Amino acid sequence: MAAHPKQPEEKINISQRLRALNNLPAFVKEVYRISPRFTIINILLRVLRAAIPILTLYIAKLIIDEVIIIIGNKSSDFQHLWLLIILEFGFIIISDILNRGISLTDTLLAELFSNETSIKLMNHAASLDLAQFEDAAFYDKLERARQYISTRASLLSQLFGQLQDVITMSGLLIGLITLNPWLILLLLVAVVPSFAGELNFNTKNYLLQRKWTPQRRQLDYYRYTGASDETAKEIKLFHLSDFLIKRFTDLSRNYFDETKKLAVKRALWGSALGAIGTIGYFSAYSIIVFETVKGVITIGGLTFLTGAFRQLQSLLEGVLSRFTSISQGALYLNDLFDFYQIKPSIVSPAVPRPIPNPIREGFRFENVGFKYPNSDNWASRNLSFTLKAGEKLALVGENGSGKTTIVKLLTRLYDPDEGRILLDGYDLKEYDLVELRQQIGVIFQDFLRFQFTAGDNIAVGDLNSLGDLPVLQRAASQSLADAVIEKLPLQYNQLLGRRFAKGVELSGGEWQKIALARAYLREANVVILDEPTAALDARSEYEVFRRFAELTMGKTAVLISHRFSTVRMADRILVLDKGHILEMGSHEELLANNGRYAELFYLQAEGYR
Repeated sequence: MAAHPKQPEEKINISQRLRALNNLPAFVKEVYRISPRFTIINILLRVLRAAIPILTLYIAKLIIDEVIIIIGNKSSDFQHLWLLIILEFGFIIISDILNRGISLTDTLLAELFSNETSIKLMNHAASLDLAQFEDAAFYDKLERARQYISTRASLLSQLFGQLQDVITMSGLLIGLITLNPWLILLLLVAVVPSFAGELNFNTKNYLLQRKWTPQRRQLDYYRYTGASDETAKEIKLFHLSDFLIKRFTDLSRNYFDETKKLAVKRALWGSALGAIGTIGYFSAYSIIVFETVKGVITIGGLTFLTGAFRQLQSLLEGVLSRFTSISQGALYLNDLFDFYQIKPSIVSPAVPRPIPNPIREGFRFENVGFKYPNSDNWASRNLSFTLKAGEKLALVGENGSGKTTIVKLLTRLYDPDEGRILLDGYDLKEYDLVELRQQIGVIFQDFLRFQFTAGDNIAVGDLNSLGDLPVLQRAASQSLADAVIEKLPLQYNQLLGRRFAKGVELSGGEWQKIALARAYLREANVVILDEPTAALDARSEYEVFRRFAELTMGKTAVLISHRFSTVRMADRILVLDKGHILEMGSHEELLANNGRYAELFYLQAEGYR
């Protein structure tokens, strides 16, 4: 396998991290919008929980001092001591209840946020242009946005946990400053080095994940291709398993090596910087012990101060470490928000023109030229022709001649780079995009085989018919899919495909009939079939097109096929070559011209003989 080119090293400094924190207010606002109740409950629980550590430490101090007083006075009055013990016990119980409440609301909020963000991501992706989905850089952004949703739902818990710990630290710091303010300096010595190390290595980890986004998509592709019902036949027949495993192994080993190198450095530096923190803690501990020996601090005070210092060190380490995680999460928020900033270029006008229903004149291509994104070659050029209302037009040509490109332009999946396309005398760009596409029923050769029920697989052609069995049955009858569905154990409720339990797989021809039913279901003014019978036998093909001719009577239809027995039924035939129009006319006219169409027709006829 060819080595992957070394990518330039990215750098992120502290100011970039701080700027990324500007994403957090929008993040919290979005969480609050999703569930105001859970958000408020979570914050209140955390504020209450933040007070527990300082209270339990102080009560522990009072208990020890009380014990020493009782021993010194040889008293048998334990009433005050029992009260303190019961109070500490109560705080521990309350702490456990609060922790469970926080954990519950964290889980619910994270799940709600993940679901809502996934929906928002899908909605935004659906609004983007087809051209954007054919761009590798776009897929990298989409992958990072998906990664954020799957791995960063904990950001909310980290953010609110930060607030909780800051409140706890404030109480402990007040107690520490009151008794010995110099301990604060030692606390900083104990914590800051580890924080600096964590900040540095979290940044490097984020950059590593970002740099490897394209390769991780490749790894996902190899993983899916090597273990999928859709690829299993060819994997076995061509013995591709070892080939794919080697590709996966080589790439994953490179990724592992880079990850390992960073992890080892992080562990070594973490150990060294952690030792500095330990020195800081024991320095403070020594000061507290000697102050106690001198009688400046009581035994209870010793317990309180050592406990407070230890907790402060732990909390401050957590706060600073969590800051690096939060700032890293904020950087991932950049990726998510960057994805949301991608805007489609093919949109409806502010004041769209009503779609003609019925179509009166038809479509007219005026000197249309088009290049696919990131390509210097013209897919279509100088296309000028008319698709009249109620006309059946067939597109003929070798692979790559531009047949499917015309369909994509007609449905505004793309806009022309040159010229324009008119509908009833007005530019397609003047019409509402959704209404335009609702008036066109299209089945591409590479139609989707949804792992849905048979009924739902048909209903995707017009979701208004979802669950309307008589309407679905009519469409199935028109496409000849009714005979296929009647043989299924659960008929229209039968799950199709092998991905989920109890699913039934169909043959290629059977799937094609299901897909054709989608086009008939819509009852659109324009019906487009792109190689609709490639997987059908000759008898089924004849019956499908006999039905097609009947069902599209009075409608505008476009038909793409390599079979001349099919295209000859069209009113006119457009012959394409390398994106240009070579010939146009009826079947008989084109045969009489003795041009490319006649050549291809007689070649196919010879093959049948």
